[in-house]
Amino acid sequence: MILMLRALVLATLFFGIPRAGAVQALSVLHVKVILVDSERKATPVPRHALLISDNPASAPPRRIVTALDGTADVTLPPGNYTVESDRPVTFQGKAYQWAQMVDIVAGRGAVLELTADNAEVEPVSSATTSPATDSSSLLTQWQESIVGLWTPTTHASGFLVDARGLIATNQQVISTATSVEVQLTPAVKVAANVLAEDPVRDVAVLWIDPKVMASVRPVPLACAQPGKPLVEGQELFSIGAPLRGQKSIESGTISRVESHAIVSDLILATGSAGGPVFGAGGDVIGITTAGNKGDESSRLAARVVRLSEACDVIASAEKKIKDAPPPDGARLPVEPARPFSLNALKEAVQRRAGSLSPYQMSSSDFDVAFITPVMTYGAEYETEQARERERTRGAPTPGGDPAFVRPLMDFSNWSQYVADFPAVLLIRVTPKLVEGFWTTVARGAARTQGVDLPPIKHFKSGFSRMRAFCGDAEVTPIHPFKLEQRVSETDAIYEGLYVFDPGALGPQCATVKLVLYSEKEPQKGDTRVVDPKVIQQIWQDFAPYRL
Repeated sequence: MILMLRALVLATLFFGIPRAGAVQALSVLHVKVILVDSERKATPVPRHALLISDNPASAPPRRIVTALDGTADVTLPPGNYTVESDRPVTFQGKAYQWAQMVDIVAGRGAVLELTADNAEVEPVSSATTSPATDSSSLLTQWQESIVGLWTPTTHASGFLVDARGLIATNQQVISTATSVEVQLTPAVKVAANVLAEDPVRDVAVLWIDPKVMASVRPVPLACAQPGKPLVEGQELFSIGAPLRGQKSIESGTISRVESHAIVSDLILATGSAGGPVFGAGGDVIGITTAGNKGDESSRLAARVVRLSEACDVIASAEKKIKDAPPPDGARLPVEPARPFSLNALKEAVQRRAGSLSPYQMSSSDFDVAFITPVMTYGAEYETEQARERERTRGAPTPGGDPAFVRPLMDFSNWSQYVADFPAVLLIRVTPKLVEGFWTTVARGAARTQGVDLPPIKHFKSGFSRMRAFCGDAEVTPIHPFKLEQRVSETDAIYEGLYVFDPGALGPQCATVKLVLYSEKEPQKGDTRVVDPKVIQQIWQDFAPYRL
């Protein structure tokens, strides 16, 4: 009996382990899941789980999930397979699921398209829906209608609510901005006008050229109909375009219903506030808000502005565009599609001789720093090395952190943007600290009495804006950011952090000029020519990226 069991085990191992030839003959199955909406527009189905089983079955099914474009690739040995849905996906009132067989031939790729034509389709019912399928359906239908928003001080989300180019978001993220950059896709960004805003309701409406979103469906709002009752424990879903990563959907439940807002346990990714919130039935019930500053609970319990609050503001915006020309739909610069290789950055830092401090220049009111990814990566690298030495030696490194760390690692409200070392040139404009005349006189008087007071300095003037020129041509930045630096509980001063394409200000420019404007004199520009040696150093820092 023991000999028979051993023989059976050996046979199982022999036939169960792939041979070298079989491994070499693996092929790729490309799966694409697409449904067609009521307007005959092809819509990919993201995050749809599929089970792949060989025939006859020799192992548990393999589970794969489609990406945001509705595709998935899986490597398989030759054979016959069944590809089936793990659960149905709901789309425009119907539930779709698939079970298809496919042959995999050695050395040849295969394509399997799952569409409404080869799906099993049923009306949506309680038996065919679940929170997971509802969220997948919502993301499938509305991800193109969700946009990213950039203001000088923050990133947020918004969503198209009118084919004439109206975009709704919450007012807190817009704050005092008079114009906003709207990111439709990684490659398309346009300017928007702030058309209407209501700080009390916490709703803002933006306006962009409708032609740039002509193929996108507005998210329907049932403003003319009484909303369904909202109760605690009810499920809800929010779609957002976070600062980092792709558009995503989050789910949660209602914790408390208030007259103007909803408190929920939705967890929002950084920079995604302002997106639509859907009920379990797929109807819009509100807009996510950034929460109150200083309210620690806002990080855990996201507030939702109720749809009834948004409808009045949207109606006001619709009246304003009746006879007005739309905003300019010119495309704005965007971040380079290709990231800066971390290995290339590490090699550049280790190879570089001399300081990793920013390249600097000054004007009468500001200090200007030119910052490349080599510097920001180098600051983090050097800081980590110092911490490692501290852990090893058991004592702080003499002298503390390197002097260049602060302008390279402390980016205030835009720290997360810089954290990934984007392949861009950063120009940081910092107001100078000065001591007032009468303060200097008072310190001198105190010194005559034997009291030696340290200098008492204040910022000379806050930063307003900057213009950059390559020769005589003005260069539009990717982002005209501002860094908020708190000087007291009630006051803040702003630095500039302008983001440029790595090749925008290079040796091809006869000269590179910066025109700096202060809050004190916002119409009076201070023009400074950048040293050509600085431009050449910046160009060299990006040499590994251009390879």
